[in-house]
Amino acid sequence: MSSHHVVREKQEPALLVLGLDGFDDELLGQLLEWSPTVITTQQTAERLHANGIKIDWMITSGSDDDLQSDVKLMSPGNDNLTDAALKYLVSYEYPAVNIVTDKLDLKDYEHFANQIDLVIFNNQHKIYPINPGFRKWKPRDEIIELLSAATHLEHSGLKQIKDHQYKTTADGFFSLHFDEPFVFIAEEI
Repeated sequence: MSSHHVVREKQEPALLVLGLDGFDDELLGQLLEWSPTVITTQQTAERLHANGIKIDWMITSGSDDDLQSDVKLMSPGNDNLTDAALKYLVSYEYPAVNIVTDKLDLKDYEHFANQIDLVIFNNQHKIYPINPGFRKWKPRDEIIELLSAATHLEHSGLKQIKDHQYKTTADGFFSLHFDEPFVFIAEEI
């Protein structure tokens, strides 16, 4: 990083860490590279702290256990932990968030898909919502999985290999067209 490069708050995606089981430390380091706002749960905070990772917000119904100084507490209220964190990020106009989680329920994210750019890391997959007409460059033989129902699905640059699972046919762009406002797709990482 050159000395004249300034990283402004909210310029990089926030990082919401809901669970780290089996998550690659190198990839976590990449997600932390530009010092994002880090939000985590009380259960995951200890592991982050043990790895020397600065936590900005902890979602908890309890009181501060002095794990780190200057950690702000976020009460989930009547929301689940995911909703509480995403509502906070949307209300403070964060443009994007990377989410690391052990458990995936796409219903937790559907409401936010058009309010904030979401990228969810779960079980060796990178998951995100796409709009109709989505195009992306990928190398040949990469696996793309549709995790949401898509009516009138049309695709190019992909070959179906199983229900909802496709493989890129060549180095280059693939595209997906469908009728829904968005669908979630998964790529292997």
